[in-house]
Amino acid sequence: MTAPSTAPAASRGGRWIEHWDPENEAFWNETGEKVARRNLLFSVLSEHIGFSIWTVWSVMVLFMGPEYGLTPADKFFIVSMATLVGAIVRIPYTFAVAIFGGRNWTIISASLLLIPTVAAFAVMEPGTSFNTFLICAMLAGIGGGNFASSMTNINAFFPLRKKGWALGLNAGGGNIGVPVVQLIGLAVIGASGGPRVLLGIYIPFIVIAAVLGALYMDNLSSVKNDTGAAKDAVKEAHTWIMSFLYIGTFGSFIGYSFAFGLVLQTQFGRTPLQAAYVTFIGPLLGSLIRPVGGALADKYGGAKITLWNYVAMAGATGVIVLASMQKSLPLFTTAFIALFVLTGLGNGSTFKMIPGIFQAKALAKGLQGEEAAAYGRRLSGASMGIIGAVGALGGLGINLAFRQSFLSVGSGTGAFVGFLVFYGLCFLVTWAVYLRRPAASAAETSAATEAKPQLSYAEV
Repeated sequence: MTAPSTAPAASRGGRWIEHWDPENEAFWNETGEKVARRNLLFSVLSEHIGFSIWTVWSVMVLFMGPEYGLTPADKFFIVSMATLVGAIVRIPYTFAVAIFGGRNWTIISASLLLIPTVAAFAVMEPGTSFNTFLICAMLAGIGGGNFASSMTNINAFFPLRKKGWALGLNAGGGNIGVPVVQLIGLAVIGASGGPRVLLGIYIPFIVIAAVLGALYMDNLSSVKNDTGAAKDAVKEAHTWIMSFLYIGTFGSFIGYSFAFGLVLQTQFGRTPLQAAYVTFIGPLLGSLIRPVGGALADKYGGAKITLWNYVAMAGATGVIVLASMQKSLPLFTTAFIALFVLTGLGNGSTFKMIPGIFQAKALAKGLQGEEAAAYGRRLSGASMGIIGAVGALGGLGINLAFRQSFLSVGSGTGAFVGFLVFYGLCFLVTWAVYLRRPAASAAETSAATEAKPQLSYAEV
């Protein structure tokens, strides 16, 4: 058995592993798992800080009182643009791992976070123009790309049987950057500090993440950009179906993370400190439970967990609509936090479905063993960037929906009704595509058809 070599590739610098076969249990138990877990740890750290910088404007807008001359609609638009850029850059970030190597790109992408942080540090004061704030928020969007590159990288390190846990932990550790930046913001507000204090705290941590990535992570030579796989993923209906479902889970998570504090301030008249006291709770719980969603999906099937999770999300949204109409802050806050938890569960279960779906397609094609695994890795890896990017656009939709709802009716109730309808559609799509079992008469099935592997997604 060949151990993973960390000798540099002939034409590339950095720490490169030439042999990587996680599906081989002997390889995995002897050397693979240790290396994969080490890379997972430092990938999570970089992605975590990326999420914090991406969503830092959800805290910045709480600091921006009347002296900044911004309306609630202006603030929703600022955070919407951060969401938009974060979604768009996920596509190039996905391909960057194969071009530069997972370790090398972690160093680069972590270092790039200094740009929006230093820029916001320089201009964050009353009198700065709306357009300047908008540009700084858009620059912060690059932090959203770290998720895509991190997930693509970690997907290559782990075997299929461990992907739900590994991807859930990786994504959850990254997602938790949202409540962490909000908690730090709460501490800064509570200590009567300004927004520059919050930004200044993150600058050294960005440098630390880049340095630790350089010291402890590895590149996999086996990860290559397969343009054919990218084209196949774009043509594959499941890529777009899962993108739609991921809008419902991750799009909700990131959109609500940006909007929660603003909604509390605008609809319920909370002060920045009062809003900050509860803003972080939902994203924190939603992040912590994401690996649980992945683990449940490993055990029971991602499609089943996703289906019933959408039922629960619709129920929580219904309670929010009721609380919003009755102007009940305690009920509104409780239901909103419950909705955050459910988005986290759904994030884990939907992302687990992706490799399982393409593995099922491979088996249905008659592929077996490593050939089937390679097919599944090829298409799932290519589709993850697209799914992650489209899913993040759901956050843009949520913030624009809130902006329009507040402009039109003065509350977020209209937006929540729209979200409720959308979760119902997600439930129907999950059931119809991945769990519905069409009746097939044995008399109508020929011997040749019976001999052919049947495509089933019920356990993905």
